[in-house]
Amino acid sequence: MSLIQRTDRRLPASALYVTLALAGTGSNTLAADASLSGQSPEPFDQERFNGEEPKRNWNLILGAGAIYEPEYEGGDEFKVQPIPVVIFTYGEWLEIDPTGVTITPFRHDGFALAAKVGYEGGRDEDDADRLNGLGDIDFAATVGAKASYNWNGLELYASVDQTIDGSESLIGTFGAEYQAPVTEQLILGAGAEAVVANDKHMEAYFGVDAEQAARSGLSEYKAEAGLKRVNVSASATYLLSENWMVRGEASLGILTGDAADSPIVEEKLQPSTSLFVGYKF
Repeated sequence: MSLIQRTDRRLPASALYVTLALAGTGSNTLAADASLSGQSPEPFDQERFNGEEPKRNWNLILGAGAIYEPEYEGGDEFKVQPIPVVIFTYGEWLEIDPTGVTITPFRHDGFALAAKVGYEGGRDEDDADRLNGLGDIDFAATVGAKASYNWNGLELYASVDQTIDGSESLIGTFGAEYQAPVTEQLILGAGAEAVVANDKHMEAYFGVDAEQAARSGLSEYKAEAGLKRVNVSASATYLLSENWMVRGEASLGILTGDAADSPIVEEKLQPSTSLFVGYKF
């Protein structure tokens, strides 16, 4: 799984952080008195005194990075956006990262089913000159599910996400990602995915109604549901030490169908690059 998961929803420009507090309780169990219970005392547990720290089942990565990407989906002007990163995992069932909270209640023989709560960043009409007069698309929460299969570094997955309020988007993503260690320090990866969207998403991000056309000067356009985008990517993760790591990724999004033909879109090819440095606790 990528340290930073790719997403078609923009991260907000303000600093994003996740704070998680865990509280636990412990109990001690004493062996029953042999003279009272008639049972032999528990055998001496040497492993408790061998000086080794107990294995933990959580990981935390703190870091920061930046992404160089189009000003908006379909734009031909680029910007650099800083990204503070917090990635917390607990066991194999909980992950918190900059895209949201993922819970995976089922894993078996490489198959996994997960549920996710995240967000859709929306879009502001002042993000680019081309968007003037189109109005804003509000930031909103999302809920979703994902099914995946992992085999020897290859992950096949399908996910669906529903936006609550905002654009009311329903988005499906189908893809594959492969990651393999080249050396003890270097991990290379590659992936490809297809993104489909419902009418509401397409109309919100690529459609132009009569009122928007009058304000913006763009021609009216109706965008319907279908395949909107294909993404391909390549990544490299380098372990600088036991704790420090650096990750770079380059990706290319190709707008298709009604999305590609929208008058809002200035460029169908949507490249981006990102660089991230993190510390694993």
